[in-house]
Amino acid sequence: MIMKIILAISMLFILASCKTKQKETVKSDGNYYTCSMHPQIHEGKPGKCPICGMTLILVKNNGESMTDGIMLSDQQVQLGNIQVDTIGKGKIGNRIVLNATLTLNETKSMAVSSRIAGRIDKFYFRNTGENIKKGDRLYDLYSETLNNAKQEYLLALEKEKVLDHSIIDFKQLVESARNKLVLWGMNAGQIAELGKTKKASDLTRFYSPLSGTITAFESHEGEYVAEGGTILRLTDLTSLWAEAQVYTSQLSGIDVKGKARVRIPDIGGEIEGRIELVNPEINPDTRINLVRIAIANTGNLLKPGMNAYVTLNNRSSTALTLPSNAILRNEKYNTVWTQTAHNTYKMVYVTIGKEDGELVEILSGLQAGDIVVTNGAYLINSEYIFRNGTSKEHDMSRM
Repeated sequence: MIMKIILAISMLFILASCKTKQKETVKSDGNYYTCSMHPQIHEGKPGKCPICGMTLILVKNNGESMTDGIMLSDQQVQLGNIQVDTIGKGKIGNRIVLNATLTLNETKSMAVSSRIAGRIDKFYFRNTGENIKKGDRLYDLYSETLNNAKQEYLLALEKEKVLDHSIIDFKQLVESARNKLVLWGMNAGQIAELGKTKKASDLTRFYSPLSGTITAFESHEGEYVAEGGTILRLTDLTSLWAEAQVYTSQLSGIDVKGKARVRIPDIGGEIEGRIELVNPEINPDTRINLVRIAIANTGNLLKPGMNAYVTLNNRSSTALTLPSNAILRNEKYNTVWTQTAHNTYKMVYVTIGKEDGELVEILSGLQAGDIVVTNGAYLINSEYIFRNGTSKEHDMSRM
């Protein structure tokens, strides 16, 4: 009997305690105490943080719903260095900075082809990347057709010498045989040497028609090549392309006949170039287009494959602008945090346009006079995720 009385008294104390705590919670009227280092702590009365022992700070309820925003304490704003600014209109140049890669300038590339069918007996250059000057010997070719043409030329010379006063015009025959040798790739010096020595070699040497760098071998020693078949490819590396990718939304701001600045991190400094091509075809999957800028390669210091940054400068315009670090970007959205009241912030979707260095044009989502977080936006977003367990973008995407 005594034990039953003790249990009943204990239950009364527990119920009284719960009612007291409930009264304390109601008494707070929505205000709570939290830790600046551990904002997940919400207490109904002053005290110490149960995690780190710091003194709890008061967060007052201003009556607004926090379902579409977040409210921070003065200490959190100070520690996070949260800074805001009033958005307004200003001048922005259409300066776009793009990632690029140096590639071969295809307009400076040439295929060295065989003018006659035959077998390649020997190459005098064997490695890609080797530099060749115009007139350098390239390869020796064995060709029965060309050897027969040499014999025809020697025979015409012999008949011209012996039967000079006959009714047949042997000078015309010699010239015709000579033109055939020229057509099939022999130069004037080789033909003169043939006429002087009267000896036709089985192999014919061919020389480079231009200066450049070997970028590919299309044939190899011992292989037969058809008339018109490609032997190798040469490229003049004194000019290169900087190929950059640009989003569809940026195409309207590009002057297709304009100039560009190309910065090469590997060697430092900038090079001025000109836009040679803006690809008219857009990749439907990535919505990305290709821009090619031709640049001079003085001293051959630049190499295909190097990374570069391309800056395109065009006319300026008046628009709403924000610092670029005020905008949170991902593959689907561009968002900013705006200040709606003291220490209270709300995320807003925005559409961006031109970018000029540290400034970004705002096409929609904001209007002049809005107060926008210009420093600490990532911290506010992280705090929102920490408190709500999801990002604001995720919440809004479900609406």
